Amino acid sequence: MSTVPKQQMFCLKWPWDVNKDATSPSPCSFEGPWLFKSLQNLGSLALNSVNSMSKSSGSWFPKFDIQQFTMGAGQNGDLKSKRKVLTPKEQGEAEHRAFASALASGKESTVIEFYSPKCSLCNSLLRFVLEVESRNSDWLNIVLADAENEQWLPELLNYDIKYVPCFVLLDKNGRALAKTGIPSSRLHVVAGLSHLLKLKRPTSDGSSLSSPQG
Repeated sequence: MSTVPKQQMFCLKWPWDVNKDATSPSPCSFEGPWLFKSLQNLGSLALNSVNSMSKSSGSWFPKFDIQQFTMGAGQNGDLKSKRKVLTPKEQGEAEHRAFASALASGKESTVIEFYSPKCSLCNSLLRFVLEVESRNSDWLNIVLADAENEQWLPELLNYDIKYVPCFVLLDKNGRALAKTGIPSSRLHVVAGLSHLLKLKRPTSDGSSLSSPQG
């Protein structure tokens, strides 16, 4: 007595089954109406697009490169267009060259921002810092200093840097005048930096708030 294969009560065809070998036995041989075929083709197209994007690139989002902003700040203009990954030693040397160039420029003030590549608040401030320097470029230089780089250890001790981001205001002779406080929020840091700039921003008569009045 022959047995009849038991048929499934429900027969579902998923979009990712569309490219399977048609010769393989399957109880789902039923062809649905055109609407279901269109949904099946649409699902298959979307799945193939996702797979293609995943294979072509490891991530859908571009990676954020802090070095392109670090090299863009301060007086180290020849490094603005360079995008190669620097070693910690090269990074420290480049930042120190920018610092030395800033002090030698003769501008009224220099601000050092001590940051960490791992600090999300520091990263969020980078574009703002570059804009501030650009708007005040006639009298101000801003230099970025990686607080995790051992080459900045003498400055970290000299300016008593215990947190990041921390902005230190220097006069034209390199003497520290003030620094921002412990960062509690982005708004707090922005306000602190604005206060530092007011101390040395030239007034209409060419003097600054911290300049001695004759």
